[in-house]
Amino acid sequence: MFTSGYPGGSNEEEIDGVKVVRRGDRLSVYRQAKRFYETGPERFDVIIDEINTVPFMTPRFVRRGERVVALIHQLAREFWYYEMPYPVAWAGYHYFEYHWLKKYRDIMTVTVSNSTKNELLGLGFKDVHVVPNGLNVDTLNAVPKKTSDPSIVFVGRLKKAKRPQDVAEAYSILKDKLPTLRLTVVGDGYLLQEMRVKYPDVDFRGYVDRTLRDELVASSWVIAVPGVREGWGQVVTDSNALGTPAVGYDIPGLRDSIQDGYNGLLVKPDPTSMAQGLHGLLSDDEMRTRLSANALDWSRRFSWEKSAQDFESLLK
Repeated sequence: MFTSGYPGGSNEEEIDGVKVVRRGDRLSVYRQAKRFYETGPERFDVIIDEINTVPFMTPRFVRRGERVVALIHQLAREFWYYEMPYPVAWAGYHYFEYHWLKKYRDIMTVTVSNSTKNELLGLGFKDVHVVPNGLNVDTLNAVPKKTSDPSIVFVGRLKKAKRPQDVAEAYSILKDKLPTLRLTVVGDGYLLQEMRVKYPDVDFRGYVDRTLRDELVASSWVIAVPGVREGWGQVVTDSNALGTPAVGYDIPGLRDSIQDGYNGLLVKPDPTSMAQGLHGLLSDDEMRTRLSANALDWSRRFSWEKSAQDFESLLK
């Protein structure tokens, strides 16, 4: 596995039997990858080029007969406008991403959802396969005990593209209808301090370890998942595995991980619609009980072992 380095990280190490090579930083890693391929002693059968907005451009320099496979979780698209200044955002949305990805249109590509698959096909990709993500938690045997009062949890980076403010706004709308309602926000990011000032009655936990995170999710009545787009929506299936249904925006990725009316609800991407969806699930005990049980069943369809098997079968 070739990846970028980080302060304090070793250049090479073995983790669970996998050799990890680290070179460069988040910008220079692309140039370092080409150098590693051209000058290193290693030889490969397959090179998996994982693309997170900027690809490694392996089709340009892989010349020894190795098979190149692209792995794309999601397109950036609207992310450009949420996270980059103009005119970079305009150029990224209208030119860069398409220009970079067109080099991969004839290469077998693996993605994690039908949403991304359909977008790639729309860009001219010819051979796209879906292998869903696995689970990062063990699925519980039964829905756990929830908080005595209605509770919402948000888990994710506090950045513009994740739209965490929308959940806080939805919570503000709901407080008059559900005065004992609580919102817990788990995650760090550049919006944290600003949101703490603007929403003083929200329980901001910042970064927490996995054990506490899973406890907070499992005890909550519902998880709120806004955003601009996702590849899949890992937080949905991980929360489902803990017996917590989701209310999420009807956007790419979330419309794959959330089966509307089964393991959660899909709503229009705005705070008012989020508030309506949350209120519907929080105030309807029968529906919430049903969706919580369904969430466990839905999560049992996924595992990293199954994902690995499906991916391996594509490489044979």
